[in-house]
Amino acid sequence: MITISPSARTLRSPFYQSTVEDGVVSFTLYNSMFLPTGFGDPEAEYWRLKNGVSIWDVAVQRQVQLKGRNAEKLAQILCPRDISKMQIGQGKYIPLCNHSGILINDPVLLKIDEDCFWFSIADSDVWSWARAINNERQLDVEVSEPDAAPLAIQGPKAEDLVAEICGSWVRDLKYFWFKPFKIDGIPVLVARSGYSKQGGFELYLLNKNLGKKLYNRIKEVGQKYDIGPGCPNLSERVESGLLSFGGDTDHSTNPFEVRLGDFVDLHLDGDIVGLPALKKIHEQGPKRHQLGAIFNDANVCSHPIFEWMSIYHRGEPVGSLTNRTWSFQLEKTIGFALVSKKVQAGESVLIETEQGMKEAELVDLPFV
Repeated sequence: MITISPSARTLRSPFYQSTVEDGVVSFTLYNSMFLPTGFGDPEAEYWRLKNGVSIWDVAVQRQVQLKGRNAEKLAQILCPRDISKMQIGQGKYIPLCNHSGILINDPVLLKIDEDCFWFSIADSDVWSWARAINNERQLDVEVSEPDAAPLAIQGPKAEDLVAEICGSWVRDLKYFWFKPFKIDGIPVLVARSGYSKQGGFELYLLNKNLGKKLYNRIKEVGQKYDIGPGCPNLSERVESGLLSFGGDTDHSTNPFEVRLGDFVDLHLDGDIVGLPALKKIHEQGPKRHQLGAIFNDANVCSHPIFEWMSIYHRGEPVGSLTNRTWSFQLEKTIGFALVSKKVQAGESVLIETEQGMKEAELVDLPFV
């Protein structure tokens, strides 16, 4: 058995012990924290998410806080999306880019107050990036990591469960909007969000010492909804066409290549990191695009890949398969293809797998 040696670099979430008691069997490292990746029965976890309700420890989704009179100014400098009309309690999905227009994270930006914003980040060091830009511009914004740890409640029964705990007001909460609340004295932000297409909420725990209490409270009320443990589900997220930053992107990926162009506001002017490069990329047109790939061979390996796999069309390399999984709904092996614009949905390609070359059909995303 291979184990990960503990150290101060590998942090445990406030819900870690609760997931151990719930039977977690595997973790990955994400933002230097343990992220549960399985509880022993992938298919049961998938159908629970699709048909019922699932509880996920996603505290790895760290927050980068900008606070001060210039917080909104700094947030806009970092965001190639217009945030000028954001209201307190509103979130927006943001493709963060470097000066070359390359994607460096895809967080949700939360407006906590007029002088306070949070980036709820994917797996990369946005804290250092934001702090460097702040110091370079001399904006005098405090860049910090608040005590906040999201716990996700996902699935079609999530709304009924969260409404029973918090009140019927949650039914009117718009997607990516949030509201402060206390659950049995536990301070949280209740947000309609989550890394699935099945609907649900994320409860941002605001006191790390109360993680077990919050987890147990959700499970207690959730028994009538047959709640069970889970985690970001590879099969569901690939079927749904959800991007994994760092998994489906490389060090040359721009937002237009991975279906994030609608989240870039090219009309913006001013000092915004990456915007001039993004305007140029858009004008010239991206060279790659993201499609789905469905393998024709029913026996092809469906395990997750450790590295991208080369894709060929008419004998020429045209891109890479960036993920792979078994689709429980389609009952086929599927994945994302980041390929040249020269190939389109409906065409057949060959993918270099551990089992040799395998034929697949390219399709538009999402799969379902």
